Amino acid sequence: MYEIIIVVYLLVALSLVGLVLIQHGKGADMGAAFGAGASSTVFGSSGTGNFLTKTTTVLATLFFVLSIVLGNYTAKQSTPVDEFDLSVPATEQVPVKKNDNSDIPVG
Repeated sequence: MYEIIIVVYLLVALSLVGLVLIQHGKGADMGAAFGAGASSTVFGSSGTGNFLTKTTTVLATLFFVLSIVLGNYTAKQSTPVDEFDLSVPATEQVPVKKNDNSDIPVG
């Protein structure tokens, strides 16, 4: 289930980025007012603004809902790890035999 949500999340994110890049800015309306050809679009005289705005809103809402769902899912799945946890037993220390002539331990 987690993998499916991740794939849908990725597709929504990429679609949202693509949709935002397709949209024209507010300054582009000025050119349309002087006859830049906006009235001859496929979506009518209002252009693609209304359709793209609604689609962006839906994708953004879906993106945030999926973010919350993934956050809750991973918060319940993971367990915090304490890096200073001393419950792990230390390794056994092997006594080191020293040579009489040297301070260097011999194993």
